[in-house]
Amino acid sequence: RKFENRRKKMKYELIGLDMDGTMLNSEKKITDGVIKAIKEAIANGKYVSLSSGRALAELTEYREMLKEMEYAILESGALVYNLKKDEIISVVTLDEDIVKKVFEAVKGKDVFVHLISQGRSVSPEKLIPKMDKYHMGVYIPMYKKVCIKVEDTIKFHYEDKQGIEKINLFHTTPQDRENTRKKLQGLPIEMLDAEETSLEISPLGVTKGFGLKKLCEYLNMGIEQSIAVGDADNDLDVLKTAGLAVAMGNANANVKKIADVEVMDNDHDGVAEAIYKYLLEK
Repeated sequence: RKFENRRKKMKYELIGLDMDGTMLNSEKKITDGVIKAIKEAIANGKYVSLSSGRALAELTEYREMLKEMEYAILESGALVYNLKKDEIISVVTLDEDIVKKVFEAVKGKDVFVHLISQGRSVSPEKLIPKMDKYHMGVYIPMYKKVCIKVEDTIKFHYEDKQGIEKINLFHTTPQDRENTRKKLQGLPIEMLDAEETSLEISPLGVTKGFGLKKLCEYLNMGIEQSIAVGDADNDLDVLKTAGLAVAMGNANANVKKIADVEVMDNDHDGVAEAIYKYLLEK
């Protein structure tokens, strides 16, 4: 992409920030430098949005810090939300027959089935302390706090009968994840590898890029006026969709390959750099 040419013409109005590995540092914290940059951008009339795979419930500990932030693209694009008004801008759920097929694919397997339903985060209570086994140990404190803890997530869904926006399948090995992926191949869904062994399942066509388009429509803004910042494969689509693609210094090779520019890593306020340089053009 001819970034330099585009930059002369374009004034960016919105920045979409991935959370894990991007806005959050290695300790899952938002640094003061990043908070300051976000506040400054909003004070200058720019839009700052989350662009995360997380459920609404999984933002709880950050909402106080981010109270100026109005918008969030969540659940990998399935939910676009107005945080200030507590209002849904757009939501997409998986077809019930697809949910059934996903559940069948992991039946009897050692898989941690995590559901995101109506903004809620639903997990099997017994497995939360054992999340290390599924390479998700870093999330234990959060899951203990925010999840609806149930005996069996699949059984819960059939009794609860509410729509599911996203299913996360945490496996014990990358090979197990690959086996699940093969079983689900051909279904009209989006499948994304996340973390080391997680397979994220979303409705077909629903990605962070889809969520960004929905938010830009809602704000009556051209997609080319948006910036996306990310570090992992589940950011690729939104990076390709946005007007400017920013890779974190800690981003994987796939992200760096398609990004227009690169900033510092998530332990050195890369997000603040992206805001100052490209959104506020300081």
